[in-house]
Amino acid sequence: MLRLRGCILPRLLSSPATSLHRLLSAAVSPSPPSFAVEEYLVATCGLTPAQARKASPKLSHLKSPANPDAVLAFLAGLGLSAADLATAVRKDPRLLCAGVETTLAPNVAELTGLGLSPSEIARLVSITGTTFRCKSIVSGLHYCLPLFGSSENLLRVLKSGSVLGSDLQRVIKPNVAFLRECGLGACDIAKLYVFRPSPLSISTERIRTAVARVDGLGVSRGSPMFKHALQAVAFLTEEKITANVEHLKKAFRWSDAEVGIAVSKAPSLLTKNKESLQRRSEFLISELGLEPAYIAYRPAMLTYSLEGRIRPRYYVVKFLKENGLLKCVPSVMLVEIIETRLMKCRRGEQVDQ
Repeated sequence: MLRLRGCILPRLLSSPATSLHRLLSAAVSPSPPSFAVEEYLVATCGLTPAQARKASPKLSHLKSPANPDAVLAFLAGLGLSAADLATAVRKDPRLLCAGVETTLAPNVAELTGLGLSPSEIARLVSITGTTFRCKSIVSGLHYCLPLFGSSENLLRVLKSGSVLGSDLQRVIKPNVAFLRECGLGACDIAKLYVFRPSPLSISTERIRTAVARVDGLGVSRGSPMFKHALQAVAFLTEEKITANVEHLKKAFRWSDAEVGIAVSKAPSLLTKNKESLQRRSEFLISELGLEPAYIAYRPAMLTYSLEGRIRPRYYVVKFLKENGLLKCVPSVMLVEIIETRLMKCRRGEQVDQ
């Protein structure tokens, strides 16, 4: 230690006064205050404390609010409200690190060139998450806009799915091309993106396997049920499909032919849990007295809410009959009434939307 001191002190003393002053000043000057990321996320971005704690580790490298301020100002200029900004930052905290001049502004310029209005671009920011700060968003939209027919349709789909999060060249384009070969039009393909998870987000090899399974179930590729069957089996293994078919046969006392008819008319039956199907079987066959074959040819009734729709209507009719307020109504006719009412209701809801 004495030797070290002996080496350093003479050098310091022999240094010019300005150098010595600089060294001493550096030793005593306080370090600049650190950037409080969590406080910024709450106070400036509108996140809750819990959301800020979750997001802050992704922004730990930020040393000042300069870039986040620039990003927020740019996005506000697009028309995003305070709530929209909070949603965008919550979904993708690293959006605050994006370069305004190098990334965001060029993306917005190209999206404008595709025909999107400022308000539509603002909606994109709040619903697409990390995709908005990626260059791939432009090429993805360039391909998907004609597929969905309009920017409004595409934005509606983006709210329920992540079409832009899939690889355009290796996933989306090959899947769309294959499904066109299967006879699906652009409208039906676009509807597949609404499902969550979407079968179009998986590899083309898995799509081909799923289509082969749909063929095996007897669902024609030209049938309106084809896309629903594809959604039903795309994420099920062959073993799971076989097990579900066997359970349907057992629960509803169906033959091989009857279960094939039922599944071809209502493919979503393959995704129903066993307890739910068993309750429907007990009610429709044991309590209502319907024949298994009758149900097989009208499997849509198995997709209706048992507790919320079918059972309450049945008990209302039963009460009216028991109190002499309604003539004898066969169980089969009752189901037809329920189905008709539900179909009218569903069509009405679609029209209202």
